[in-house]
Amino acid sequence: MRTNDLDSLWLPFTDNRYFKANPRLLARAEGMHYWTPEGRQLLDGTAGLWCVNAGHGRPGIVAAIQAQAAEMDFAPTFQLAHPLAFEVASRVGALMPPGLDRIFFANSGSEAVDTALKIALAYHRARGEGSRTRLIGRERGYHGTGFGGLSVGGIMPNRRAFGPGLPGVDHLPSTHDPLRNAFSHGQPLHGAERADALEGLVALHGADTIAAVIVEPLAGSTGVLVPPLGYLERLREICTRHGILLIFDEVITGFGRLGAATAAEAFGVTPDMITLAKGITNGAVPMGAVACARGIYDGLIDAAGDAPGIELFHGYTYSAHPLACAASIATLDVYRDEGLFARAAALAPAWEAALHSLAGHAHVTDIRTLGLVAGIELAPRPGSPGVRGQLLFRHLFDKGLLARATGDIIALSPPLIISEDEIGAMVEHVARGLALLD
Repeated sequence: MRTNDLDSLWLPFTDNRYFKANPRLLARAEGMHYWTPEGRQLLDGTAGLWCVNAGHGRPGIVAAIQAQAAEMDFAPTFQLAHPLAFEVASRVGALMPPGLDRIFFANSGSEAVDTALKIALAYHRARGEGSRTRLIGRERGYHGTGFGGLSVGGIMPNRRAFGPGLPGVDHLPSTHDPLRNAFSHGQPLHGAERADALEGLVALHGADTIAAVIVEPLAGSTGVLVPPLGYLERLREICTRHGILLIFDEVITGFGRLGAATAAEAFGVTPDMITLAKGITNGAVPMGAVACARGIYDGLIDAAGDAPGIELFHGYTYSAHPLACAASIATLDVYRDEGLFARAAALAPAWEAALHSLAGHAHVTDIRTLGLVAGIELAPRPGSPGVRGQLLFRHLFDKGLLARATGDIIALSPPLIISEDEIGAMVEHVARGLALLD
C-alpha cells in the first residue's frame, strides 16, 4: 500500500499523524478473531468497539442483510413505514424492563442520546412544565458526540475544542473512588452517597427547571467504572421524588454485556428511557434506539388532542432502515437461540477471577470487572499521562490481541461467545505486555 493511499481518510478519535506512519489495518473477521491484511490473527478483546456481542460473521445475520438488500434496500419512515420496523420495535420492547416498550429508532448511540434528551424536553413541555429545560449529566460520562451528548458528557478532551455546549447543563460527580474501591470484585461498596449530589443541584437550580438526568449505569468509554452498591437505586429515588426523568445510556451495556438484556435488568433499577445501539445489530449495520416508558409516549401523543399533525418533530432519514432492521431481527434471534445473555452471566465469575489475577503486576493500580467487561488501570508515567496505555495497546495488537486503551486504562469487552480458554489466552497476553512496560 502506498503512503498516499492513506491520505484521504480522516479517522475518528485517532492520532492520525501516528496512524498514517504506523497503520494498523483489519481485513477480515470471523467468530472471536480479526485478521490483518498480512494474514495475522488477532483475538478480539473488545467485540469490535463494544458492539459485536455475538461474534463476527454470523451466517444468519449476513444472510438477512443480503436478502433484505435484494428485496427492499430503503424505505422512508416519515409518514410511512415498513413491516420490519414494527417487528424490531416489538422484539426490542419485549427485552426492555416492563413498561419501556415504546421504541424510537436512530442510527447510532450519539443519535439515540440526542433523541432521548429531546424527547425529555418535549415531554415536559407537553405536560405544561416547559420550565424544565435543564439536563444533568455526570463527570467522566460519555454520551456520544452530538451536541446534546457532548454537553451532558463529562470527559474533558471530548468537550474542550467545541465551546460551552448546550446552555443550562450541569453535572453530577463521578462515582470513581479509587482510594476506597480499588480492586473491587463486582460493584464497589463505597459511593452510593454520591447520588445525593442531585439533591444539591435541585436545591441550586430548582426541580422545576430540571428535565432529565442521564448516566451510563456502567460507564464504559471512560475506563469501565462500575456503579457502587445502592447508587443507581438512590438516583432513581431522587429523580422520582422531584419529577425528573432518568435516562440510562446503555449503548454499551445493552444486549448482554452484563449478563442480562439491559443493565437496568441486571441492577434491578428501571429508568424512564434507555438509549441503545451497538449490540442491537451485532455491529453489522448502524442502528440506534430509545426505549421509552409508555407514559412518556402517551403524554406526547395525548397532548396533541384531536388535532391532526405531527406530535414530535424529530427523526432521521435512516430511522429503522430496512437493512438495519433485518440485521437486528437476525441478531436478536442469535441472542435468543444461543442463550448468550445467560452465557455471559455464567462466564462472569471465571472472567472476574482471570482478570483479577493481574493484580500485583507492575504499574497496575486498579482492576474493575462486571459481567463480561473489565478495566485495567495503570499508573501514568510522570508527566506523560496516557503513554503507558497506548504502548500496551500497541504491543497487544502486535502480539495478537485487540484491546482498547482509554488514557492509561485498558478496557476489555469480548464477544459473548468467548470460551474460558480464550479468556485465559487474553489475560496471558495482557500479563506478558505488562511485564514489558517501564
